Amino acid sequence: MQFESWVDAQIREATERGEFDNLPGAGKPITGIRRTDPDWWIKDKMRREGIERPASEAELLRAEVAELDTILADARTEDEAREIITDLNARIRTARLRRGSLPTRVVELVDVDDTLRRWQTRNR
Repeated sequence: MQFESWVDAQIREATERGEFDNLPGAGKPITGIRRTDPDWWIKDKMRREGIERPASEAELLRAEVAELDTILADARTEDEAREIITDLNARIRTARLRRGSLPTRVVELVDVDDTLRRWQTRNR
């Protein structure tokens, strides 16, 4: 003997009536289901709210870290690239120490050597 709950009955009846046929997005993957960016929620909220710039210093720094390879594309020498990375790390350290502005999730420092290796590979 099988028991069908009220909810299951409603779904079955709606399916039989074809109410789930031809829904928008049918057969397509659900966007954002496998999020790897820890800031996905704030970025999504900002997009929905039409906010064009991050709301906090920490978000600005995270955005700069995320775009660092693009920023470094304009560097003509390794010293110039190193200076850009060092300046970013200094601003991250300052933000960490600034009283009252500590982010809920600390902005990680950029690995200078690793980033310079990537820059060198792209600029050979």
